[in-house]
Amino acid sequence: MNGDEISVRVIIEGRVQMVWFRGWTIEQAHSRGLRGWVRNRRDGAVEALFTGPRPAVEEMIAACRQGPPAARVAKISRFPAEDGGGRDFRPLPTA
Repeated sequence: MNGDEISVRVIIEGRVQMVWFRGWTIEQAHSRGLRGWVRNRRDGAVEALFTGPRPAVEEMIAACRQGPPAARVAKISRFPAEDGGGRDFRPLPTA
């Protein structure tokens, strides 16, 4: 991670599983040039790590407030992260 980048972990709650949220997130992150990952959580939420330029990360988090058409986002919690997210943006197994 370079000095112009940030890394943020988010937990997205609401109707966010079985509505193509992970696939949508991967497409949106790729279109913004972000690195990181997305996964379903056993508690019904979706968790993601976004790493990249601050404006692109903030734009991605804002987009997650809406999500794909079938999603209904109730809450997004965000946390600073140390993990640089790897070289690309990818799905991870449910945790």
